Amino acid sequence: MKKIVKVIEVIASSDKSFDDATRVAVAEAAKTVKNIHSVYIKHMNANVENNQIVSYAVNAKISFLLEEK
Repeated sequence: MKKIVKVIEVIASSDKSFDDATRVAVAEAAKTVKNIHSVYIKHMNANVENNQIVSYAVNAKISFLLEEK
């Protein structure tokens, strides 16, 4: 049986945490992509205002299995 895995790259943010930003990335990708297999966080960054973190962002690579036809 052949398996083909495709990878897409997305950027997601959250005002709560990096974990939540990762969950947002997967949840949003799942709206249009089936068979999500894994998520790899390529980069993380936080936005700061008045010496306080105001949002967290992740650049995520999401992999999923392509369906055979």
